[in-house]
Amino acid sequence: MTTNVKKYTGTVIIILIFVAIFELATDITGWLEPVLFPGLSRILPAFAEALPKLLEGLLSSFGLLLPSYFLALVLGVVLGLFVGYHQAVRTTLMPLFRGISPIPPTMLIPYAISVLPTFWLSSAFIVFVGAFWPILMGTIHGVVLLEERYLDNARALGLHGNRLFRLVVFPGALPHIFAGAGMALVFSFILLTVAEMFGAKSGMGYFIQYYSDFSDYPRVLAGMIFMSIFIILMMEIFDAIQRRALYWTGKR
Repeated sequence: MTTNVKKYTGTVIIILIFVAIFELATDITGWLEPVLFPGLSRILPAFAEALPKLLEGLLSSFGLLLPSYFLALVLGVVLGLFVGYHQAVRTTLMPLFRGISPIPPTMLIPYAISVLPTFWLSSAFIVFVGAFWPILMGTIHGVVLLEERYLDNARALGLHGNRLFRLVVFPGALPHIFAGAGMALVFSFILLTVAEMFGAKSGMGYFIQYYSDFSDYPRVLAGMIFMSIFIILMMEIFDAIQRRALYWTGKR
């Protein structure tokens, strides 16, 4: 417990320094424009007042984020294992993947709205696309970088087909899968905010956009702070799962 607390001491110090500088530039000296940069004396009451709406928006955001991300995770890993393991398939598809994957998902928003029947599906599709490509590419690279001698030894021991995938290929690619999944989770948070800004009636991104339209910047910053706390907690949970799953790598 003490070790975990000490691990974040530097992080806490940096946050406190930033808060002190921000408070100095806002409430104390007024160096920053008070309309755009309200001080803590206005942000904290707005945060407390808006907390019920923020929690409601959090549930709505979860309802959009989780299905989109986990669908991307399942499809990305399954397809990535298949493409990475079969050289002929990989040779055929990788040029297409490299050409399509860099396209920003936000460019697909007008097409998603026009083709899909609801705004929720459009938003979920944007989050899905942003999460899918890092997971897929990470999985493919994890399989490709797996040393051939491991596969040869496994085959010599009689492992083939599903058992080879389950006991050798998948565990060997797992570090790269987690790397891609972590990047995908970060992209998902970014795209979640963007996706909720069109057509949504709730969610953290909707909350920030709604009060930004009315220039209520204490609530806008309160929403940003709440979202940052939520993202930090989610990434910590992800890192804990990764450490548990990759215990054999010896990394902490």
